[in-house]
Amino acid sequence: MKGSRAPYRIAVVIPCFNVGQTIATVVETIPGDIWRIYCVDDCSRDDTQSVITHFSKTDSRIRGIWRERNGGVGAAFMDGLTKAIGDGAEIIVKVDGDGQMNGAFVNEFAAPIVEGEADYVKGNRFFDIERVLAMPRIRLVGNAGLSFLSKLSTGYWNLFDPTNGYIAIHSDIARLIPAHKVHQRYFFESDLLFRLAILRAKVVELPLETVYEGEASHLNTWRCLITFPFLHFRNFFKRLIYNYVVRNFSVGSIALPTGLLLVLSGVIYGVIKWLDSFRTGDPATAGTVMLSALPVLVGIQFILSFLAHDVASVPDAPIHNRLNHKKTIVTPERKARNK
Repeated sequence: MKGSRAPYRIAVVIPCFNVGQTIATVVETIPGDIWRIYCVDDCSRDDTQSVITHFSKTDSRIRGIWRERNGGVGAAFMDGLTKAIGDGAEIIVKVDGDGQMNGAFVNEFAAPIVEGEADYVKGNRFFDIERVLAMPRIRLVGNAGLSFLSKLSTGYWNLFDPTNGYIAIHSDIARLIPAHKVHQRYFFESDLLFRLAILRAKVVELPLETVYEGEASHLNTWRCLITFPFLHFRNFFKRLIYNYVVRNFSVGSIALPTGLLLVLSGVIYGVIKWLDSFRTGDPATAGTVMLSALPVLVGIQFILSFLAHDVASVPDAPIHNRLNHKKTIVTPERKARNK
């Protein structure tokens, strides 16, 4: 921590759904210097609520939040995040209640934000190559695909493991995120990254070891394969509009639409000429082939140019420092009022 500043108020938010057997262990691993712990019960059907109530009587840091209907992990976290910010938390860390995440690492996840190096920190389970190779191949392929879609939709090309839920965020950044618009269920980590990209917040990753002990996953793999690509492409087009048209206009703003237009025109022209050649039996001339292929090749170059520009535009400076040091312009009228 810099200078003589008092310790940051770090809060932990734990979304809870049917975690009565594991929540006690998770809470016990959280360091004693953490300011608050918010356990958000998302309408569990087991004894989760009674366990949280018991712990809140023995640990003054614990606050229980009871949702009236099941909304998903994203909805539960955003409820806890909103409550923590309202109570004065400065850094909020999310830890799942199923025991897969070690709560002892909370301070490590908060450290890059405390040191002014990041606005948002997330875990990455893929740093240890030995553990990566031990994972099922289908999981590796699925995560690689989801990671690419997440890079495309968020613009954070330097990140991997987009669905990892061990995250930390500065409260000044969290205040700028429209909580009611964040996806409520398992897409919310990726959707949160998209919201951060719109703000151009700096995100860093930390190596994370995840513990799997045979607990049942609530994540439907097939549903993710169907819904996640659509949600990623939706966010990608939103990001294009926000960051390349509304908020800024750069080389990328021209390169991508130009490239897409050239590729589309070349393909359409080529298909029309191919159908015409098929109907008449006359082979296409070299000039006709070139008129079709050239726009496609040039268009691909424009698209690659946009991707190169997008990769180079990854936010590399935290913005919460600037939010904390807003300068006020003192006008003569204000001076007169102050007198």
